[in-house]
Amino acid sequence: MLDSSHLLFPSCFPVVRRSQLEVIQVNLGYRCNLSCQHCHVDAGPNRTESMNKETAGQIIDFISKFPISTLDLTGGAPELNPYFCFLVEQARRLGVRVIDRCNLTILEEPDQTSLAAFMARNQVEVVASLPCYLEENVDSQRGKGVYASSIRGLKILNALGYGDPESSLELNLVYNPSGANLPPPQACLEADYKAELLDRFGIRFNRLYTLTNMPILRFGSLLQSQGKFSQYLDLLRGAFDYNNLSDLMCLNQINLDWQGYLYDCDFNQMLNMPLVQAEQARTHISDLVAEDLNGAAIKVAEHCYGCTAGQGSSCGGALNK
Repeated sequence: MLDSSHLLFPSCFPVVRRSQLEVIQVNLGYRCNLSCQHCHVDAGPNRTESMNKETAGQIIDFISKFPISTLDLTGGAPELNPYFCFLVEQARRLGVRVIDRCNLTILEEPDQTSLAAFMARNQVEVVASLPCYLEENVDSQRGKGVYASSIRGLKILNALGYGDPESSLELNLVYNPSGANLPPPQACLEADYKAELLDRFGIRFNRLYTLTNMPILRFGSLLQSQGKFSQYLDLLRGAFDYNNLSDLMCLNQINLDWQGYLYDCDFNQMLNMPLVQAEQARTHISDLVAEDLNGAAIKVAEHCYGCTAGQGSSCGGALNK
């Protein structure tokens, strides 16, 4: 795989500073049952990195001491980590909202047949990747058979009450462009998704999040191999919208890797741009002083234009809705 990280430095991206810490996004490991083309984590079945019990416990200790409102679990496939259920249950006991970033196909894995029911019992918000409502597009981006498995996964979640407007179980879908393009307007695409999935399969969901592909790791390597890396960066820079700066997701969240080390966001984690506190080379969750993060400068590089281009992009979808 071609390494494109050096092409993202230096950068003239504006200085941004963290406001009040509210969200902890935790990468439980890079192991996944899929190897998606757009994956900025380079996750896959052969990855072995996985969070241990001690680090999972340190996360719960931190959440119990500070006013954290949301625990956002990601990977790889976060559900493949043996302490996924522990983190969910302990966070929910503390009254913290839990998000699971699910690829849907994981619900059909032989050892995950009770996963959907577990998440429903614990009121876990599911954010599920479905990069298109058309089978050909999904399978070309994520692998043969992924679309059919994803539809079955959505039906499993719907049967439990997920996506029902009368239910408290929230199901949100994620769209990624299939190539070096910006996502279309989120509201219009959401309407198309809802109409197509309901008409074809009777599937319901709450919201659609559109995410811009980041030019790092697997997707960055693909751009380089196609000779489109510079062109894509030009696209992101050219679509920069200053108004998106005030709504960036890094302003109220931090990101943890599978070893418990901290970053300003998941993308910075993949670029090995650690959060630095008290002049340390990097900061561990066990050493974090949350109050000291408020007002701290956030590390930036050229990939940050991906969050500010056009309608903006975040783990919660478009910034300018």
